[in-house]
Amino acid sequence: MLKYGYGGKILRVDLTHRCFRVEVLDPSWIRPVIGGRAANSKRLFQELNPECDPLGPNNILIFGVGPLTGSLLPASAYYTVSAKSPLTGILGDSAAGGQFAAEMKQTGFDQIIITGKADSLLYLWLTESGVEFVDCPELKGKNIIDTSAAIRKSREDWAVQVAAIGPAGENLVLFSTIVSSGNRVNGRTGMGAVMGSKNLKALAVRGARSIDVADPLAFLDQTRKIEKDILKHNEYKKRYQLGTTMLMKDLNGIGILPTRHFQEGVCDYVDDISGQELAGRYKVKNKACFNCNLHCSRYYIAGAYEAEGPEFETLCSFTSRIGCRSLDFALEINFYLNQMGLDSISTSEVIGWLMECQEKGLLKASDLDGMSITWGEVDKIRELIDMIVFRRGIGDMLAEGATRFSSGFSEEAQKLVMQGKGLDMICGDPRGIKAYGLTYAVASRGADHLRAEPYFELTDRKEEAKKRFGTEKAADRLSEEGKAELVTYSEKIALLTDCLTMCKNIGLCMDILDFKKIAGLLKAGTGLDYPPEYLEKITTDAIDLDHKLNIRFGAKKEDDTLPERFQKEPLPSGPTKGSTVDIKKMVNEYYKLHGWD
Repeated sequence: MLKYGYGGKILRVDLTHRCFRVEVLDPSWIRPVIGGRAANSKRLFQELNPECDPLGPNNILIFGVGPLTGSLLPASAYYTVSAKSPLTGILGDSAAGGQFAAEMKQTGFDQIIITGKADSLLYLWLTESGVEFVDCPELKGKNIIDTSAAIRKSREDWAVQVAAIGPAGENLVLFSTIVSSGNRVNGRTGMGAVMGSKNLKALAVRGARSIDVADPLAFLDQTRKIEKDILKHNEYKKRYQLGTTMLMKDLNGIGILPTRHFQEGVCDYVDDISGQELAGRYKVKNKACFNCNLHCSRYYIAGAYEAEGPEFETLCSFTSRIGCRSLDFALEINFYLNQMGLDSISTSEVIGWLMECQEKGLLKASDLDGMSITWGEVDKIRELIDMIVFRRGIGDMLAEGATRFSSGFSEEAQKLVMQGKGLDMICGDPRGIKAYGLTYAVASRGADHLRAEPYFELTDRKEEAKKRFGTEKAADRLSEEGKAELVTYSEKIALLTDCLTMCKNIGLCMDILDFKKIAGLLKAGTGLDYPPEYLEKITTDAIDLDHKLNIRFGAKKEDDTLPERFQKEPLPSGPTKGSTVDIKKMVNEYYKLHGWD
């Protein structure tokens, strides 16, 4: 039996037959994957039929937390949702912070495994005793805030934590999201559509179990040291004030801020849409995930809209990426997307792709039910988003995502979709951050940065780079040398943060955690030995397992690449002018390090 750290139980929920069972978590099963994301992937590898319809009843939807979730470890607030992705057809997962994970941990369930499909819309009421299946026809079409409020009111308990889908998830938009704590989003790979396909509106959790650690004094000592490391970090003040929106001016300053759908890397109106402008004009207070001393999230009021965020990806996606100069509009869309349950990156990509294709004459208004759209046309952007959420008119096709929608047009138009393995690319031009470019290409869920987040290449720590990765150029963002080594290291620490679970911005980007610290935390927290060399081995094994799972889904090495634009079109201006990416070279080096053919 697992006595410390872990809740020690698995909850299996069959929606078709409205039944559940509780299993004991096997220590020998969980130790090689620790928990969280890696445990979810292992479960999918062992139990999922890879040929299943992602929107069919046989897809498996898993909510997972880790052994240190909800503990004194700063920002131990994350949970991961995993399934076969309806957007990409390969491994899908997405993590979110806030308060939901800590409450789920207090139910004693380390994984909630959901199968089948309910015969009508319902939500799951989860406590340490198990599950109650609650029919909720009155919640059909409700947004996230109204859904959460209705469930809490019915339970007469405003501390209940709710993870819900909005209308986009109900309408099976392939890039729909799950949202908890009002504004904390499981955004990527369409996990909201998987919930919608199962007629599952929400999970509502209320736990009462304590979280015990094996050596409380040692654990307290280690977590206090981490708190101090966060507070004395040279980026603490900036991250506290601006959160991830600090990247708007930072990336623009080095010429890699996506502008007009990655046609440029410098935005001449960045001051008007920056994190600094957002903080100065609209922010009313800072907010934090469970037990975090960074408080990097922000709450804003902008006219009729008040919400948490936006994070960098949403802010960039609805300003420079689609040629929009209005910060007010970006804040409005942040609110709307989070309440409808729609991924901001994929939504922006399908709109930005339409804009560029129409600009280049590759799409006509007749291809879009008579709509023509160009950069920054906020009224048309707003209309298109609403059409996508409710699958009205051309929105029904756009709800399939840019990759699928583009398949009906010319090869030239298809090449303009900024995606990898079907997942729309984040807001960072890889021509000026080569390790990130490699990460986008090889990430197991598609064009994603969070599988490795190799922030180190932006730190200019050349002496440390030579010591850790064999070359000073690992810290040179424009060099491709040493980047396979950097990504291979970073993806292991990234995976460990997702397994503990902890915020990646702190654990990895701020370079707070390493194998030795993680080993100490796990020993004090769980009582189990996790020596640093063992952690290196099991993270390597878990990354290999994701790779094998994607091969089952049909992925090939040729899919580990970047859009042609980044390989052949040099950036036209700015500090990164003239740069492209030799992605094939870096991918080959990465494969060699992993021993893959």
